[in-house]
Amino acid sequence: MRMNALKAFLGWAALGCVIAVPIGVAATSPLLQWRDPVYIASGFAGIIAMVLLVVQPLLVGGYLPGVPRRSGRTLHRWTGALLVMAVVLHVAGLWRTSPPDMIDALLFVSPTPFSPWGVAAMWAIFAAALLAVFRLRASLRLRTWRLGHSGLVIAAVVASVVHALLIEGTMGTLSKVLLCGVVIAAIAKVLFDLRAWKTLTRPRG
Repeated sequence: MRMNALKAFLGWAALGCVIAVPIGVAATSPLLQWRDPVYIASGFAGIIAMVLLVVQPLLVGGYLPGVPRRSGRTLHRWTGALLVMAVVLHVAGLWRTSPPDMIDALLFVSPTPFSPWGVAAMWAIFAAALLAVFRLRASLRLRTWRLGHSGLVIAAVVASVVHALLIEGTMGTLSKVLLCGVVIAAIAKVLFDLRAWKTLTRPRG
């Protein structure tokens, strides 16, 4: 019993550190001194979106201590909605700060190397969320849905990680690399455990 309690404590503590460190580093960054409040809020929305990319696979895989997989998958839907909201706020804030730059980014003509990756991540996240909603409202086969959703999630994670790593922003290099590494590890773990790719080889019934 004590060992289980210790494992649960360490698990939540580790997740808390993964969440708190990047946010704390960003909150104390000197780069915020001359920034517009809308721009600052937009940046933190982006950081929260990255944090939610860690939480999402942990919920669906049932890895969070004290959260059964069934409950975790229900929470997964709610945190997915929060993820979409965070992305919308991130993009809206950047649009409010500099519409021409956002137009260039959305048209994939921005000179900044991180912009196209951010736009690709945004559309992948939106598509994954829409596919989840579509499955609830239509008779989409589980195999088809799982393969499509997993593919979009992989695209979103890869694009988000590249986008974050290319930005020289408030998170700082070490905390940013830590967060991105945990995001990749979390999604790789759940995809391996749930064997999403086996839908390609499973015989049709």
